[in-house]
Amino acid sequence: MRRVLIGCLALLFCVEASAEPLHGIAMHGEPALPRDYAHFSYVNPDVKKGGRITYGVVGTFDSLNPFILKSMRTTARGMWDPEFGNLVFESLMQRSRDEAFSMYGLLAESVEWDDKRSFIQFNLNPAARWSDGQPVTADDVIFTFELLRDKGRVPFSRRLETVEKMEKVGENSVRFTFNDKADRETPLILALSPVLPKHAIDPDTFDRSSLEIPIGSGPYRVKSLKPGERILFERNPDYWGKNIPSKVGLDNYDEISVEYFLQESTLFEAFKKGDIDIYQDGAPVHWARAYDFPAATSGAIVKEVFEPKVPTGMLGFVFNTRRPMFSDPRVREGLMLAFDFEWANRTLFEGAYKRTQSYWQNSELASMGNPADGRELEILGPAVKRIDPAILDGSYRLPVTDGSGRDRKVLRQAFDKFTEAGYSIKDSKMVDASGRQLTFEIMTQNPDQERLALAYQRSLKALGIAATVRTVDDSQFQSRTISFNYDMIIKAFPSSLSPGVEQVGRWGSISRDRDGSENYAGVADPDVDRIIENILSARTAEDFRAAVRAHDRMLLSGHYVVPLYHIGQQWIARRNYIQHPDILPLYGYQLPAWWDARVQ
Repeated sequence: MRRVLIGCLALLFCVEASAEPLHGIAMHGEPALPRDYAHFSYVNPDVKKGGRITYGVVGTFDSLNPFILKSMRTTARGMWDPEFGNLVFESLMQRSRDEAFSMYGLLAESVEWDDKRSFIQFNLNPAARWSDGQPVTADDVIFTFELLRDKGRVPFSRRLETVEKMEKVGENSVRFTFNDKADRETPLILALSPVLPKHAIDPDTFDRSSLEIPIGSGPYRVKSLKPGERILFERNPDYWGKNIPSKVGLDNYDEISVEYFLQESTLFEAFKKGDIDIYQDGAPVHWARAYDFPAATSGAIVKEVFEPKVPTGMLGFVFNTRRPMFSDPRVREGLMLAFDFEWANRTLFEGAYKRTQSYWQNSELASMGNPADGRELEILGPAVKRIDPAILDGSYRLPVTDGSGRDRKVLRQAFDKFTEAGYSIKDSKMVDASGRQLTFEIMTQNPDQERLALAYQRSLKALGIAATVRTVDDSQFQSRTISFNYDMIIKAFPSSLSPGVEQVGRWGSISRDRDGSENYAGVADPDVDRIIENILSARTAEDFRAAVRAHDRMLLSGHYVVPLYHIGQQWIARRNYIQHPDILPLYGYQLPAWWDARVQ
């Protein structure tokens, strides 16, 4: 009997091991690209590499380690960077930006998993090398996950919470077997994780900010740096992955320089002079009026508008509900109603913006315009009683004012909410039952945010609410947001077509009191937690869509932010010698796919 059992187990193992490893994985369904794909659709595979580019950013840096809390907001850009590219450190797999959430081979050339996604095995590319020539090994993978668990920042420090067992398989593979905390997104999140060199890192000092030049597996090495001002990357001529399909047509410059500026206006002046090659613009008035200098009028600078096919996301004034004055959702709703978008849009932005009504607006994931169906109602469960009927049936819209800045009808709606929460007007002040005036500080980080906050302050004053506006420098802003030391801030919550575990970091109870998390609003709601779990466990596209819409309705009903606006476009100005592929992927322009045409 024992012999038969062993034989059966061996047979099961052989069947599992003989399954053909996968070249790519997707959150839902199958990845779009076939096993023999040559490159991503949005790159130029024939580009001639060379030349250089200079990016500009506002801020500073004091570390080259992007994975620890101490340098979370002050790490040199480009080390591990979704915008400029992961120049030095790499992940196990590479994400396609033309699919909702699909991953293809990078450090791991293939993967294996089962239909239940109870495990994932990463099979490393035997050609993968560190910049010092040493091979990337399974031991490096295990070392990295354990190091980041012990010394890393969120979200890297939490990756092993869903793992029951991490083990080396053979010489070049690592298998992660999941526990009951895992969900269907977990394998893809692990695939997005970085790998660090065990032989080149001292675990005892890893969590200290450092400017020591690291060893990575990426296409670039740090050539030089001037702390807080400039970092220069040079291409590694021996980069191991330059010919694998997921990297063809990317990483096209010989040198990449990132210059730091204290203010946005100074950065733009540097762009005008030719010190910066690309300027990413987000201000309508600036975009319309600021490009009348010689380089722009002569054609040396090109202005372009890109239209990605992704949700708008949510930009808004964020209530820190950890503060007592924002604990009542009726107060938050009253403050939301008090913001006169029409006046601000006309006065500050020449009417360029549209009001944001949903966290996933402009996509099928939005609750806006879509009544909750039976599947959604099942997901919402008892929480359905907490949702505004108009939000539930998809008809809810934020009020439209007369644009005067003092629309009495809308201000009256706001006042009614304050009355419901126990406030009243006394001596022209909005006071609570104890006679304390409703007052709070709006912390901003640049002149554009300050102007918007002052416009909001103007409307609040009409209701007897004392809002102060305080603009702080970048380092102070980052320090205070990490520790949630603010009343109200302006923040953007980008949305994708594949929301997942990042929703836990933004809205989950577990992240509320975790320094450095993105739960800026301080949300801790069991119903929100439960609905996020439904997003993460959805097996079909229909279940996933229903769960995200339910989540959208919960966030809107909670009034955690004062929704602001969106454009739905990406604006960028570039030197005419910096060029890009003709195909625009789903997620918009991809800077790592651009190149310097002077070397053609």
